Amino acid sequence: MGSNEKKDNVLKTTCHSEYGSLKSVFIKKPETAFVNELQVSNQWRELNFLDKPDFQKSIGEYVEFEKILSRSGAHISYLPLNSDVTMDSIYCRDASIATDFGMIICNMGKAQRKNEPQAERIVFEHNKIKILGEIKPPGTLEGGDVAWIDSKTLAVGHTYRTNQSGITQLKNLLEPLGIDVLIASMPHYKGSADVFHLMSVLSPVDKDLAVVYSPLMPISFRNTLLERGFSLVEVPDSEWDSMGCNVLAIAPREVIMVKGNPVTKQRLLEAGCIVHEYEGHEISVKGGGGPTCLTRPIERYL
Repeated sequence: MGSNEKKDNVLKTTCHSEYGSLKSVFIKKPETAFVNELQVSNQWRELNFLDKPDFQKSIGEYVEFEKILSRSGAHISYLPLNSDVTMDSIYCRDASIATDFGMIICNMGKAQRKNEPQAERIVFEHNKIKILGEIKPPGTLEGGDVAWIDSKTLAVGHTYRTNQSGITQLKNLLEPLGIDVLIASMPHYKGSADVFHLMSVLSPVDKDLAVVYSPLMPISFRNTLLERGFSLVEVPDSEWDSMGCNVLAIAPREVIMVKGNPVTKQRLLEAGCIVHEYEGHEISVKGGGGPTCLTRPIERYL
């Protein structure tokens, strides 16, 4: 496809998509999130990483990931170093939600991440990106718990990171604007200390195709996807912990995923997808954040 300038003249854009061709996205590099070896050593246990990331290997993995992202043609903006946030800030999707009416600034359910939403807000305002509203205490809401099902439907997971007050505030912001907020009540799984979002079990990759991990999906929510005409790419048990379900669409049926999930990859190929892989042992698997978590998409082409 041609340049963004050409596409801007032809195609409309929206923030209400998880699968449209990516136009603009924010990311945060290990150099500004992990910062250095000392910060990694001091923080990884407290933040519940599975193991200590190797800082230098993290940089190399991220370069590979960023190259794939840049080849999509998307405009990439970078979140800066901020001493008020932790190494978890590399998973920049969680602190905000993009809508056509402006950004929603989240309130994190993980206490150690409480400063990330305002850090992102400063960047958005500097870039003249409109703010629609913010989630305030006692409400909590994290971006990994929300996913656009279609342009008028935003799914939100009720999890240990996103509580009922946060969901109510989200509904109050969006429902008057014609958006249906669809609630998925998620299971306990490993409890409140674990990172378990709606997007841990759901990655839409086209208007009628989603990657899912059905054993941890609410039955009613899974049935709703089927009723809406979705086909489901099922992630096997053996690829759950290796981030097989965390798949980022950079265009309809063109995706980025972590290496080491061959069954899921083959099922995506059989569904007509183009699949790009990156080595994500340090930046994704150890911190529980795959390519969707590593990005805060803003706009996509319809």
